[in-house]
Amino acid sequence: MNKDILSEINKIGLLPVFPSCGNYDALALAEALDRASLPCGEMAFSPEAEAGIKAIASKLPDFIIGVKGVKNTSDLKRALECGAKFFTGFGAISELGRYCLENNIPFIPSCSTAGEMEAALAAGVKSVKFFPAEQLGGLAALKAFGEAYGEVKFLLGGVGEEDFIRYADYKKVIAVYAPWLTPADALKEGDFAKIETLARESVSKMLGFFLKHVGINSADEKESNATADAFEKLFGFKKQDFGGAYFNDTFVEVMKKPFYGRNGHIAIGVNNVERALYRFRRDGVPFIEESAGYNPDGSLRVIYFRDEIGGFAVHIVEK
Repeated sequence: MNKDILSEINKIGLLPVFPSCGNYDALALAEALDRASLPCGEMAFSPEAEAGIKAIASKLPDFIIGVKGVKNTSDLKRALECGAKFFTGFGAISELGRYCLENNIPFIPSCSTAGEMEAALAAGVKSVKFFPAEQLGGLAALKAFGEAYGEVKFLLGGVGEEDFIRYADYKKVIAVYAPWLTPADALKEGDFAKIETLARESVSKMLGFFLKHVGINSADEKESNATADAFEKLFGFKKQDFGGAYFNDTFVEVMKKPFYGRNGHIAIGVNNVERALYRFRRDGVPFIEESAGYNPDGSLRVIYFRDEIGGFAVHIVEK
């Protein structure tokens, strides 16, 4: 259960923050985030928050709402009854941490020191909340912990909108807290369209789509070689043999035999293929599943869309 929730949050990549103060419609906020493909968030637990958690769980059963700030097992049980799906803000070996472990309740303990991470690992927890990241040494400190404790992954807080992509790109980061997605003025005015727009913009920045290369189909190796020679002669794009295709620098891939696409293919680079795939699938976009390629660690590296565009197959690929 814990693994499934964290795996889903990892595909989402950003964790919006539901402010604990202010009179706003928590369900409307969740709906705006859900429309922007950010179906998750965290709020501080309180008697006032219970109604919002219940409404979200009832109307958006797949929305992943997390809770911080529970003080005892009674509060934790009540939050679960309301529909909370994971918890943060307490240590792995605290009373609440032990209760979650014993009852298979998803939680991410707060860890900011080597000792706390070692305690979490000893308890069997491999995902931790690292907050505030900037004050704790930033990306350099995070990577140092990631190298020292190879099994640990991080839910990251204390990072600004201008810097979050650097952290989200790090493979060991499950997701980055995104408080900038829920500004007080928009909540006060009930401007959930603005929040949806902010969320979509941040998702787009996180994915970072760009044109990586164009693929050209050839009838055979002789034609492929001649085509690659032409690109090198005209533009100085150095030809390299990669077995199944010639590459001219990183711009053009000339296949040695017909491949996907009537005319060839277009490769779109992305910061994280699995996060992009998650959003396309939410929109019902079909893929050629057998085209999927994987990194040595098992993470998705490349996959083709089922439908061509302008006679070209299109695939997304890790940058």
